[in-house]
Amino acid sequence: MPHTIIALHCWASSGLEYEVLRALLPASVRLLAPDLPGFGAQAVPAGFDYSVRAYADWVAAYAQQQRVADFTLIGHSMSGKMALALAARQPAGLSQLVLLSPSPPPGEPMSDADRAASLAAHGKPKEAAKTFKKITRRPLSAALRDQVIADNLRSSSAAWANWLLEGARENISAQMPRVQVPCCLLVGEGDQAITPATQRRLTLPLLPAGTPFTVVPGAGHLLPLEAAPDIQRVLA
Repeated sequence: MPHTIIALHCWASSGLEYEVLRALLPASVRLLAPDLPGFGAQAVPAGFDYSVRAYADWVAAYAQQQRVADFTLIGHSMSGKMALALAARQPAGLSQLVLLSPSPPPGEPMSDADRAASLAAHGKPKEAAKTFKKITRRPLSAALRDQVIADNLRSSSAAWANWLLEGARENISAQMPRVQVPCCLLVGEGDQAITPATQRRLTLPLLPAGTPFTVVPGAGHLLPLEAAPDIQRVLA
């Protein structure tokens, strides 16, 4: 059975953000990049409460449905926290955890003003375009820009707001000693959403000793599209 990568997208995005990476992977690797509940085309299960735990439960169930055995888990930004929560459960078959500008386990630093502005931006094309400009540093094609904006606008209002008000603030630090698989932490040099300094202070100390910390030159927050070759290298 081929090695599987389960790649989880960031807030206000979809699994499409991994299509550039998919093209770089050998045929022997199976890449699964699902839309998470409330984002992309993914429906929200009945009773879903949008907590980090609920998303980790959903990913665990998805892996089971896909008959995943030996797998690498990638978490980007929002889903980095969800990937860590799942890894802390020590699921069978998980061999590696790759964190791309993850939301820090203790909670994501965000001012009240920034949170209010993000809440108010839901469903607004001009705001989605501004967000794209803010989170990228390397140039991307017009087609990729349009895709990122379209995914932003597809986000459900409940998933959008619950992450900002609850998930981003959740503190899962107490679970981190149970993360025992090899980890890699990548962050863009020009990431303004969650800076390299923030990752070094709030995320890296909670990961297994010796976890490599890579600052990707010239990249912003949208690493799956800005730095797919850098991600491919840590997966090799």
